[in-house]
Amino acid sequence: MPLTRRRLLAGSAAIPFLGTVPGQAATPAEILTAQAALVQIAPPEYPKTGVWAYDDQVPGRTLRYRQGDMVDVRLMNGLDQPTTVHWHGLRLPNAMDGVPGMTQPPVAAGSSFDYRFEARDAGTFWYHPHSNSLEQVSRGLAGVLIIDEPDHPDVDADEVIVLDDWRMTEEAQIHDSFDNRHDLSHAGRLGNYITVNGRSEAVYDVESGQRLRLRLINTATARIFDLRVRGLRAWIVALDGMPLPAPVETTEVVIAPAQRVDLFVDVIAEAGEEAILGSVERDGTYALAGFRVSGSSAAARPAPVALPPNTLPEVRLDSARTVPLRMEGGAMRGLPDGAVWKGNRMDMRELAMMDQFWAFNGMAGMTDEPLVDAGLGETVRIPITNDTAFPHAMHLHGMHFREVRADGTFGPWRDTLLVNSGQTREIAFVAENPGSWMFHCHMLSHQMAGMMNWIRVT
Repeated sequence: MPLTRRRLLAGSAAIPFLGTVPGQAATPAEILTAQAALVQIAPPEYPKTGVWAYDDQVPGRTLRYRQGDMVDVRLMNGLDQPTTVHWHGLRLPNAMDGVPGMTQPPVAAGSSFDYRFEARDAGTFWYHPHSNSLEQVSRGLAGVLIIDEPDHPDVDADEVIVLDDWRMTEEAQIHDSFDNRHDLSHAGRLGNYITVNGRSEAVYDVESGQRLRLRLINTATARIFDLRVRGLRAWIVALDGMPLPAPVETTEVVIAPAQRVDLFVDVIAEAGEEAILGSVERDGTYALAGFRVSGSSAAARPAPVALPPNTLPEVRLDSARTVPLRMEGGAMRGLPDGAVWKGNRMDMRELAMMDQFWAFNGMAGMTDEPLVDAGLGETVRIPITNDTAFPHAMHLHGMHFREVRADGTFGPWRDTLLVNSGQTREIAFVAENPGSWMFHCHMLSHQMAGMMNWIRVT
């Protein structure tokens, strides 16, 4: 795999894999403070970047619990605007979902809000605002939440790898272009500087023969990462926090905004070599994480076994109701028939003046009535047709779904599905969680410009 090395930040030390897996339950009543901060994201010859961060760090602290623990977190809002915390991918009570105006009032500047819920599912999750989310996430507000299995899998180490991109000025400051109509109507707010755990590249010291768990999380607002491995034998063991029935061996991973992929990787590079996790981009493949190999551990292991499954409802297609969803709009396709926004039918020009470029079933933005009004326990099928020129990462709050393949079989459990231009992909879920739940594109520019709706479960 041809590689172009990104420059390392001067003075960045390698991070050793210690051979232990963290998993202690976090202290009750954790405090998360969202506020402005200065963080060294760009190389050291540049100034620190003014960001909005949880507890003055990017990404925010990794909160870690065991399955069955109570997550007990107080959000302190030190910003000059309202915010919330959405616990992405978690099945939790509706009042804890963090959507202002739908599940809770916005947390005003200088105020706080207590989130408390049971960690039902083991897996890799993350947290971010759902208030002015395009700007707040782009400025750095994102963190990781890990729910550990009761028994740790057979790995030598467990590492979080947070992928992100930033739109920077020449002075390494966040570019203030959140309402850019090109972004809103095209691929979204793509950055010009990629980071791993807040740095240009992560470097780890490992031994040949070690087995590592890598928890990949894409917190970017629009970028789809196309990843490759070298010097590593890799298996996908979980998607969006939910274990696969059996590990799937792979050499590449595509991870859309908001998605998570858990890998088990065996270090097969020899001592003195370097294994690579790289990102394929237009001008080459760039190293995002490097694994410097020294020495050798025990003999090679057999292929890994599946992680213990979370308890999920049975999806029954024979009794399911079908509610189609058609994505329309954006550059190159537009909305030639217009759309309804805030109860008023508008033509394409009028919608553009309101920064609305996309529609679901002819409706732009949040609607008074939900896309689906489901009874508790009902199974719902949603064929999603992408009639736009761009991909969209569709995220359902509060519940997980399965893709229904063309042959009637199921894909893996997910909470975010990438639907490419011209595709129709069908999902099915059981309405197991009462409340009002957002269903939206997680390219946050697209969400802001019309691609959001909701599902009611009663």
